Amino acid sequence: MANRLSRRGRGEEAPYWPGFVDAMAQLLLVITFLLSVFMIAQFLLARQISGQDSALGQLRSQIAELTQLLALEKSAKADADAQLLALTDDLNAQKSKNADLLNNLSAQNAAGLGAGNTISGLQTALDGEKKISSEALAKVELLNQQIAAMRRQLATLSALLDDSEARNKSSETQIADLGRRLNTALAQKVEELSKYRSEFFGRLRQILSQRPDILVVGDRFVFQSEVLFPKGSADLNEAGQAEMAKLADALKQLEKEIPSDLGWILRVDGHTDKDPIILATKFASNWELSSARATAVVKYLVAQGVSPEHLAAAGFGEYQPLVPGDTEDAKSQNRRIELKLTEK
Repeated sequence: MANRLSRRGRGEEAPYWPGFVDAMAQLLLVITFLLSVFMIAQFLLARQISGQDSALGQLRSQIAELTQLLALEKSAKADADAQLLALTDDLNAQKSKNADLLNNLSAQNAAGLGAGNTISGLQTALDGEKKISSEALAKVELLNQQIAAMRRQLATLSALLDDSEARNKSSETQIADLGRRLNTALAQKVEELSKYRSEFFGRLRQILSQRPDILVVGDRFVFQSEVLFPKGSADLNEAGQAEMAKLADALKQLEKEIPSDLGWILRVDGHTDKDPIILATKFASNWELSSARATAVVKYLVAQGVSPEHLAAAGFGEYQPLVPGDTEDAKSQNRRIELKLTEK
């Protein structure tokens, strides 16, 4: 101690710095230790808080599930209450029905006493019905026998009917074949007659005078009435007789050419205009006048030697005009005699 003091007195410095460094190092170690402890505590605290948040989320999820379960329980309770009310109503209704049934049972028990009295009467009636039933069974047996006999007869008739139908089918086949043959023959006859008709009308065009009032319209040869008859008359005039004489010669030649098995007629049709009949004439209507003119032509042809079986007369009056209209030209053309060669 005395030495240290003597050294201080001599002006020598004491060694403070190493101790200070040691103190600072120790302080730093303490601070580092404290920081480490703080960080560890902070980590543990954060971990604990994170676990608490997870637990809190799970708790909230459980609370939500419990809330839903509570709502379902409330709904189920409401349904159960409603079912309970319905069951209560059904129970009350059933009780009312039971009461009614008890009342009915009492009434039936009372009626059963009276029903016992009628059983004997019903038994008697049943015996009578059994007797009637036995008689009915006998009648049914007889009817069954009759039905069996009728069935045998029906079987016989059915066999005869089948045989008849077979013959009918054969006949229908033959008829159809004959019909086809007949149609073919008719077509041939019509074609042959058409050929003679064409030749006949061609011959008429040649032998009749070339006058504008004698026309060929389709399959008809048309004479204007003025060529053959005076107005309002059914008597052939001289010019008409001359034309009809030519027609008669052509018809007689045609009768020689057409085979006898080909039936034909020359139809003479009389037509008039719309003008009414003059009262001074002997005809009551245009219809009678047209018929009389057609008949006059036929009679003249017969008088000239044409066979009556090949002639026919018809009157149409004003009802089948050749030219429509009321002009003088139309009326003149509608007053006519038509010749048409056709099959019978």
